[in-house]
Amino acid sequence: MSIDDAREKFQAYLAGRGLRVTEQRLAIFKAAFAQKEHFTADVLLECARKIDDSVSRATVYRTLPLMTGSHILREVDIGSGEKFYLPAGTGNTQVAQVVCEDCDRIFEISAPFMEWYGSTVSLKLGLKPVSQRLQVSAQCIAYRSSGRCPNRRKS
Repeated sequence: MSIDDAREKFQAYLAGRGLRVTEQRLAIFKAAFAQKEHFTADVLLECARKIDDSVSRATVYRTLPLMTGSHILREVDIGSGEKFYLPAGTGNTQVAQVVCEDCDRIFEISAPFMEWYGSTVSLKLGLKPVSQRLQVSAQCIAYRSSGRCPNRRKS
C-alpha cells in the first residue's frame, strides 16, 4: 500500500466514524510512515513532535488504535508489556516474527508455508482460518558469547 493509499484509507476511516482529520493526526501519520523498523508509541511521539510540536502523548495513544483499526498499521505484541507498530505495507500476512530476547528487536521474514499450515490444521477441525501469526523468541548468539549484540538499535 502506498503512503497516499494509506492516507486516503485513514482519512476515510476517520470520516466514517465522524472524526476530524487534524494536523496532529496527520503529523502522527507522517511520523509512523517515516519509520523503517518496528516502533513504540514513545518513539512515534518523539518523531511526530518533530513534525508538529503540539502533538501530545494522549493524542498519540488515541490515534494508534485508529490507525490499527483502519489497517494501515500493524500492532505487534512481543510479550514485553510494550506494543510495537509497523506500517501495514503490502498486506502480506505470511511473515514470521523473530524477536531477540536480548534487545527486543523484531525481525520479519517471509513464511509462505503459513497459509498452507493454517488452512491444514484449521480444516482438520472444521474451521476456516481468519488470521495467523508465528512469533519466535530467540537469543543473540554474538551477545551471549561476547556481550555485544550487533542488532541492538543505535540510540
